[in-house]
Amino acid sequence: MCGIAGFVERDVTGTRGGRQENTAILDRMCRRIAHRGPDDQGMFLSGGVALGMRRLSIIDLKGGHQPLSGCDERVTIVFNGEIYNYRELKRELEARGHKFHTHSDTETIVHAYEEFGTKCVEHLRGMFAFALWDERAQELFIARDRVGKKPLYYTQTQGGALVFGSELKALLEHPLVESEMDADALDAYLSFGYVPDPLCIFQGIHKLPPGHHLRFAKGRVTIERYWDFEYEPVAAKREEEYLEELRALLDEAVRLRLVSDVPLGAFLSGGVDSSAVVGLMSRHMSQPVKTFSIGFNEDTYNELKYARVAAKHFGTDHHEFIVTPDICEIVDELVWHFDEPFADSSAIPTYMVSKLAREHVTVVLSGDGGDELFAGYTRYVRDRKHGHLARLPRVVREGVMQPLSARLPHGAWGRNYLRNVSLAPLERYIDSISIFTDLNKHALYTSDFKRRLGDANKGRELFQAFAESVDTGDAIDPLLYLDSKTYLPGDILTKVDRMSMAVSLEARVPLLDHKLIEFVTRIPAALKMKGLETKYIFKQAVRGFVPDEILNRPKQGFGVPVQEWINHKLRERIQDTLTDRRTRERGLFDARYINLLLDEHARGRRDHSHPLWALMMLELWHRTFVDRRQDASVRVSPQTQNLMPVAAL
Repeated sequence: MCGIAGFVERDVTGTRGGRQENTAILDRMCRRIAHRGPDDQGMFLSGGVALGMRRLSIIDLKGGHQPLSGCDERVTIVFNGEIYNYRELKRELEARGHKFHTHSDTETIVHAYEEFGTKCVEHLRGMFAFALWDERAQELFIARDRVGKKPLYYTQTQGGALVFGSELKALLEHPLVESEMDADALDAYLSFGYVPDPLCIFQGIHKLPPGHHLRFAKGRVTIERYWDFEYEPVAAKREEEYLEELRALLDEAVRLRLVSDVPLGAFLSGGVDSSAVVGLMSRHMSQPVKTFSIGFNEDTYNELKYARVAAKHFGTDHHEFIVTPDICEIVDELVWHFDEPFADSSAIPTYMVSKLAREHVTVVLSGDGGDELFAGYTRYVRDRKHGHLARLPRVVREGVMQPLSARLPHGAWGRNYLRNVSLAPLERYIDSISIFTDLNKHALYTSDFKRRLGDANKGRELFQAFAESVDTGDAIDPLLYLDSKTYLPGDILTKVDRMSMAVSLEARVPLLDHKLIEFVTRIPAALKMKGLETKYIFKQAVRGFVPDEILNRPKQGFGVPVQEWINHKLRERIQDTLTDRRTRERGLFDARYINLLLDEHARGRRDHSHPLWALMMLELWHRTFVDRRQDASVRVSPQTQNLMPVAAL
């Protein structure tokens, strides 16, 4: 696991500022993401080409230094991730005449590119973001894994150079990269709590979408999709046929991810997904699996009971940590690691469980991805319960209910519900997962910010386009595809990557193995969500293996008692932050509406904990990445301060 960064000029035969200046720029970009790879730094510079990386040593500890070149030095790569089938692929490439000089998975990508060209990505099984310079073709090739486990930002400067990196903060070290806030991305954040791919909070900067690769030559960028979740109508088979293959693929996905030259463990929440992963690990490991769990003093959110059941059942070496409101003091640190505004408060326990795990291991497996694959979210249940609303005549929904909800005052009983049920099914789902709906944004935004946005709603348009591209005849499949393309990479995988990398811990996600995904997307939705039972087929696959107490437990996300914390420990800070002069002078939000939210929440009239948290995280992001950049004083992570040159501090 590593972090990569670099840039390629439009004219690669020369350099814009000379080799010494380019070396200094690349060094700053790499050092800014040193937390992703504390073990090593490597750089490649040739003419207008600069590739750099920070390494966290996992496989081939001595021979895996990057950048790495092929035999004739035509191809040079920097790579972040793990390729789990590299040994099999290496044997295939050796049979084709390729000579290897290391035991690293990185070198396998180089030879795969030499053999297959840009189609090399189709041969890789794992998680990855890599940048590869082809000297002969004078072309940069960048690829991101199929589901977005590893991040990749890029931008093209006014001078035509392409700048890229694992994290946004690395790009901001390049002197020609601008950082003006993107209004559409901000609007999307306030809807969903994160900035969905390919949008970025800064104008002109993009996230390479999962399952895509990018080619850059002579100042021209070409992006192409090479993989996607395939939801198509299928002829159903017997349930037992699905179960047999599903069990085999689950076991294989976990087994492949146990390859490591450093200590390895697992996150254990006590849910079905993480318990199944830990159980499968225990089948293949000679030592007890080291497991790590987080709990809360607030009983409603505490899952330790179930984590202990799983740990005892599988005989793990179990470790726990209780998260208290005092942990909120690390919020500023988390803002720095996410680069963009991020409102999922479960980042706090994710960070703490990563920190706990890092004291014992360097690699962990997690159970993320099961909810998107097997229809595990309770919002799918809610959507199915509301399915009858689609039968309401359109003239009633749009001609009567919507205008009525718009005229009702804020706080009126039933206002938000009336608006939601008046929408078409897909719009209703998007509205139900939004922190701020379009109805509430009208009151939140100032007139100036509304003018900046105009009539476009890129976030909603993006979500609708994804969902509308799937038509299998079952209403659940479009929602699974939508969440797999947006919430999964934009929130879940971003959270796991940033919080684990913040402490230099590698997290592997076996339920998102692409061969497993390609099988599961062919399972009829009726077997994923049977009636109102979520994850039916997955639970059947692990029944008799995972304890019934876990299989039959109520669904509970990896949540945080934000409401309780906001009402007590964080109350003054949120109040002070959102009413501060700096916050109001940004001209984004109507101060009267902010005061209304604060007042209603304080009096217990409405639970606005999530909207208030989202607004506070946005303001803290502004202060970290906008104000301090304008002041030429970029925040340095405590983990990397000792790695930064004095001039950078």
